[in-house]
Amino acid sequence: MNRLLLIFLIAGSALHAQTAGNTGLAFLKYGFGARNIAMGDAGSVISNDVSALFYNPANLAFTQGTEFLFMHNEWIQDVRSEVFGAKTEIFGIPFAAGFNVTTVSDIPVRTKPGPADATFSANYFFGSISGAYAVSQNLSAGATIKYLYEGLLDNESTGIGFDLGASYRLNESGLTSAVSVKNLGSMNKLRNEETKLPAEIRVGVFYPYTLPEMKIDVITAAEYQKYISTDDNHFNFGAEIKYNNLVALRGGYQTGWISRGLTAGFGLSWADLSFDFAYLPFKLGLGNASLFSLHYKF
Repeated sequence: MNRLLLIFLIAGSALHAQTAGNTGLAFLKYGFGARNIAMGDAGSVISNDVSALFYNPANLAFTQGTEFLFMHNEWIQDVRSEVFGAKTEIFGIPFAAGFNVTTVSDIPVRTKPGPADATFSANYFFGSISGAYAVSQNLSAGATIKYLYEGLLDNESTGIGFDLGASYRLNESGLTSAVSVKNLGSMNKLRNEETKLPAEIRVGVFYPYTLPEMKIDVITAAEYQKYISTDDNHFNFGAEIKYNNLVALRGGYQTGWISRGLTAGFGLSWADLSFDFAYLPFKLGLGNASLFSLHYKF
């Protein structure tokens, strides 16, 4: 029963009319990069690598070099995602491309009580291109365009989404504020109804500081997240402690969710390669989510 509820939450208005304020394509709400997710998913300000293509494309202007990031998401109730991102610079301007493939497998079909008559899978996809521009040494702006797809039973729909973002470094200490607007756009009709995108706005701030005598770097972040078409409001908090740029411990907390709150994880780095893990415990018998990502920069 939980999985059947989940697919309708993900699909939104896939087969039935939406009530005012409802949105679908919930896979667009999942984060990118186990590091960000372990830190309360406060990604508008803490995404300091190619994962910024998902949260705030403006942050790409503060990164250098070429990067690749792969994430496997073992979400709850047989929801799985494979996410990939790549970033490089063309004529000195940072660009990034990414895609997300999410599936919900073995969804039962019943016409009467008892064993399922059959099963099916729901499939979701986005492919994106992002760009950023350094307006000044401290201010950057960015934009993302996304191709969206959803398939449920024998119904399919496509659409286009847009993200916009800006980041500003407030002082030399690294104190940074950021704002992003995500998932603007629309979908074609899936059978009879259009799925409304989960448009949102995020505003955040983070502060890094270093204890050089202990070889420790610390990051703290806070973010306000508002879904535009609903009454959902969330505050995301995250922190990271990294020793000698080799081992990192992370934790966070998200408010406003009925089924979850705490986040945790760790990271291991070796030269240009890093491995990150995130763990999200859920309530209401939904299980737990585990995510890992590999990041390579050169």
